[in-house]
Amino acid sequence: MHEECGVFGIHSGPETKQVTYAGLSDGGPARISSAQAVYLGLFALQHRGQESCGIAVSNAGVLRAERRMGLVSESFDAHTLAGLSGENAIGHVRYSTAGGSCIENCQPIIARYAKGRLAVAHNGNLRNADALRDELAQAGALFQTTADSELIAQLIVRERMNSRSIEEAVLRAMPHFRGAYSLLVLSPRKLVAARDPLGFRPLCIGKLDGRWVFSSETCGLDTAGAEFVRDVEPGEVVLINEAGELHSFRKNCPAAGARKAVCIFEYIYFARPDSVIDGIPVHVSRMKAGELLAAQSPVEADLVIPVPDSGIEAAVGYARAGGIPYGMGFVRNNYVGRTFIKPTQSERRKSIDVKLSPMAQSVAGKRLVMIDDSIVRGSTSANIIRALKNAGAKEVHVRISSPPIIAPCYFGTDIATREELISSRLSVEEIRREIGADSLDFLRIESLPLLLDPNAEAAANACCCDACFSDEYPV
Repeated sequence: MHEECGVFGIHSGPETKQVTYAGLSDGGPARISSAQAVYLGLFALQHRGQESCGIAVSNAGVLRAERRMGLVSESFDAHTLAGLSGENAIGHVRYSTAGGSCIENCQPIIARYAKGRLAVAHNGNLRNADALRDELAQAGALFQTTADSELIAQLIVRERMNSRSIEEAVLRAMPHFRGAYSLLVLSPRKLVAARDPLGFRPLCIGKLDGRWVFSSETCGLDTAGAEFVRDVEPGEVVLINEAGELHSFRKNCPAAGARKAVCIFEYIYFARPDSVIDGIPVHVSRMKAGELLAAQSPVEADLVIPVPDSGIEAAVGYARAGGIPYGMGFVRNNYVGRTFIKPTQSERRKSIDVKLSPMAQSVAGKRLVMIDDSIVRGSTSANIIRALKNAGAKEVHVRISSPPIIAPCYFGTDIATREELISSRLSVEEIRREIGADSLDFLRIESLPLLLDPNAEAAANACCCDACFSDEYPV
């Protein structure tokens, strides 16, 4: 399983308070439930997974969940949310590779065991999932899904049988997990958040009307009306207890100065540009990539255009640094979705032609620099370059704000095999000919630390996972 997801959760404390969200209705401020607050958070995180979604709530100690295939806005209406009454709630948005797309793999996962129930929402991917599944199966475990998130739930349950609390069970289960995980665990009275020791995937903490909120990205906090407090540290377990008090456990945190491995693709592509991850604004990081590209690979051109949406900030940075006018070369159909995270290649191909339409009045007769965040399979780039030239573009020079992707990701990104990756089998010049560009260049891998720390002297100390570019894995 290779999946990229988003999680959101809220804990109300001993008193069930209502959240105020002024934009919910035309009649002024509206009072909404915890489930509705999670709905808003998931709506903001929809870019992280468009295949399925779910919300689990705890109402007076009783857990229940609603899970659906499809988008958040299509899956939860006012009637459904009204039925999800409860003080505490967690939610999840997901996509998967082919073979994992089914209602059984939707999250949050509810686990029923001798001491009660718990719900788990997980963003990431475990490298030792096969070994864990074999170990649990040998011990008599039964599986309802093919997702590694169920393995996390089962191991927490196993540890809970010999622990005094849910937070102790999570702490004891974490050393069994190898790979990427940012997760939320909802018990009848508590909410626990945890992040893997290398910090592959983001997770942050906020406050909303006195209630604690967790989100994969800060944009989820913003949409729900919550105030950012801090990030969950790599290896940290955060407990919100029955009284609504926050407690931090750092038993599994790495030692000071130890390596961390935040996914660099969060800054290049996955995260929304208005999010801040581990203290770094995503839009600033992407603009820096464009500036570095302009210095590394200048070109004589009339206009810099982005491939919307994740190429926009890098294009602005390139245009400013290169002294070339910035403009829009495409009209984007926002209802098609992101081609990179479609579960199958055939679905991606169908969506490319209707996703972007070139603006002939802007590009005709001009030498263009087209900025995109990555080239994965090459199909998108080839189609849009062909469309630009059909619209009258004189030249199309492609600049990519990431290095060539040469290796699969095993930590939560939908890159299944090396055969799918055009950069793993073709040179840059061969890719240029394949996609029909007049010139092509990628950001150098040595520049990646500068996206996390613009201070050149400190750049060598910036820690990130660049395995998809370097073929060197941190786990």
